[in-house]
Amino acid sequence: MHYTGTVWRPPYEAGSFIIQAASGCTYNKCRFCSLYKGECYRMSPLSEWEEDLQELSLYYPNARRIFWTGANPFAMSYEHLKTRALSVYDYLKECQTMAMFASIRDIKPKKVKQLRTLRSLGINGLSIGTESGDDYTLRLADKGYTARDIIDQCRKLDEAGIEYYFVYMTGLAGKGNGYQNAVNSAKVFSKVNPRFISVDSLTLFEDTELFEMAERGEFVPAGEKERIEELQVFIQNLRLKVHLFADSISNFYPVTAYLPRDKDLVIGELQNIMDTVSEEEMLAYRRNLKALG
Repeated sequence: MHYTGTVWRPPYEAGSFIIQAASGCTYNKCRFCSLYKGECYRMSPLSEWEEDLQELSLYYPNARRIFWTGANPFAMSYEHLKTRALSVYDYLKECQTMAMFASIRDIKPKKVKQLRTLRSLGINGLSIGTESGDDYTLRLADKGYTARDIIDQCRKLDEAGIEYYFVYMTGLAGKGNGYQNAVNSAKVFSKVNPRFISVDSLTLFEDTELFEMAERGEFVPAGEKERIEELQVFIQNLRLKVHLFADSISNFYPVTAYLPRDKDLVIGELQNIMDTVSEEEMLAYRRNLKALG
């Protein structure tokens, strides 16, 4: 298998078979992220792609779902995505779905008709690192798109029938801005239909621009309890049926829920943590995080 650079998949794709479609990130400007820092974006040549499919078919001929690695393989053109999706069935006859990372920016050039075709070819499962739906926070993080873009592009996915998943990041807005971020993000996310939402909490690593901004006093990190309060507000203001997973290592207290069914239960659990655990203990946990993967 041709794996180069950083190879990462979300936890919920643990049962999927991995194949490299690209390496690096086409954007690589998000101020909090260093995952693909120093890597140039490279689309895997079709020859490598087919060699990997052939190898995968030798060991897992009955694979039903594959995950295309790379920061955002969906950045490929419609024609490139179509060609690769079609080639999968030459080697994996029983494959049903293909998933990958995507950015809101990657959806823009694609028409609904094209997205429907990609869905018919099995592309169904886009992990989108939205992180926020609040314009102030999106600008601060240098995400390269607006809250309106999230709504417009994800409605195209809804129309095409492509399943997608969001990420929300507590603490990204900085000290004193979590409430605004939570309310506005919940409003935006509730206007579309993510299958589920993963929640991470901002951890500043030294090789990120946001860390450097904090060192210069241009960004003040939110406290740990403020982040939990932000998560409570976010959950309280969501107006859609969705699975929520706030159980990554970046979260001091892991919670999972199906909303709105579990809303009051989860908000109560989070309140109990704030009432019984000190800020200092939570900060100590954050300082000990060396990596999120």
